[in-house]
Amino acid sequence: MQQVDLRSDTVTLPSPTMREAMYRAELGDDVMGEDPTINRLEMMSAERMGKEAALFVASGTMGNLTALLTHCQRGHEAIMGNLSHTFLFEAGGSAALGGIHPRTLPNQPDGTLWLEDIEAAIRPENPHHPRTRLVCLENTHNRCGGAVLTPEYTDSVGELAHRHGLAVHLDGARVFNAAVALGVEVRDLTRSVDSVQFCLSKGLSAPVGSMLCGTRAFIAEARRWRKMLGGGMRQAGVLAAAGIEALDNMVDRMADDHANARRLAEGLADMPGFAVNLASVQTNIVIWNLTTDRATPQEVAKRLRAQGVKISAIGGGQFRAVTHYGVEAGDIDRAVAVTRQVMGQLS
Repeated sequence: MQQVDLRSDTVTLPSPTMREAMYRAELGDDVMGEDPTINRLEMMSAERMGKEAALFVASGTMGNLTALLTHCQRGHEAIMGNLSHTFLFEAGGSAALGGIHPRTLPNQPDGTLWLEDIEAAIRPENPHHPRTRLVCLENTHNRCGGAVLTPEYTDSVGELAHRHGLAVHLDGARVFNAAVALGVEVRDLTRSVDSVQFCLSKGLSAPVGSMLCGTRAFIAEARRWRKMLGGGMRQAGVLAAAGIEALDNMVDRMADDHANARRLAEGLADMPGFAVNLASVQTNIVIWNLTTDRATPQEVAKRLRAQGVKISAIGGGQFRAVTHYGVEAGDIDRAVAVTRQVMGQLS
C-alpha cells in the first residue's frame, strides 16, 4: 500500500545527492576541531544566519538546551511561550539539567508574545526573585500551526530585551520555512537575536543534526556545554555533508511544501466533521479540529493509517499534518481522498 506520511517533516529521507555527499565526505576529529566538513558547515551556517560562529549539535533539543545553558546560570529565569517547543516538548531539560526557571507567557495565535507581557515579566532586582536573563522565541511556531514571526516583530523583541540587559534566543528549527514564506533572507529573521538554533533534519531534509549560531565567545562556551551533554561526535562530517547539501539545494524547494500544505488544508476544509482555519496555514504545517463526536481524533488517525495516510492526533480535539520533501501534490490528493472517505463513513 502506498504510504503518505504527514506526521512530521522529521520523517524525511536524505536525497540521492545527500547520500553521495555523505559517502565522499572528508572526515576528521570534530572534538579536536579537525573535521573539515564540519568546519565548512559551521562557517556556512554562521554566514547564513549573520552570526560570527556556529556549532553542529545532534538535535534541535540539544541546540536549544545548549543555548539556554550558555545564556543562563542556575536560578536564572528564561521567558518563553506557553506553547513553545522548548517548554512543551524538550523534557524539561533546562530546568532539570540547568536549574533554569521557565517563565511562560501566552502565545498568541500568530506565535508571538505580546511585548507588554514580556516587559511585565522581567523581574526587578530582588533576592526573592529569580533573575531574568533570556527571552526565547520560536519561528516558525510549531503549535501555532507553522506561524511565521516577521523581521519587524523579532526586531522589536530584540530591542526590548536588550534595553533591559537580556539576551534573545530563537528556536528557529524551521526558520528557513519562515524566510521562504515571507520572501526575505533568513538573516533578516535572526539579525536581532543573540543566538539561533535551526534544524537540518526537518524541512531541509538532512538525516541528523542542528546548528547553533551566535558570537564567537558564545559558541566557544556552547562548545563546552555540548561536550558536557555528550554531543562531541568525532567524525561527524559524514552527517555534516548532508547538511551542506541541504543548505545549498533544499531551501528554495520549501515553497513546494507550503503549496502542498495549502492544497491539503483546502481539501480538508469542506469535509464534514472538520474545522480548518485556512488563514492560519502559512508554511508547511496544518492544524485542524475535529467537530464530530462520532469518533475521537485518535480513532480517525487510526482509520487513516490503515488506509496508508499517517497524520498526528495532538490533543485538544486537533490533528496536525506536515508537508515535506518526498511528499508531492499527488500524495496530497490521495491523502485528501482517503480522508474524505473515512470522514464520510462517520457522518
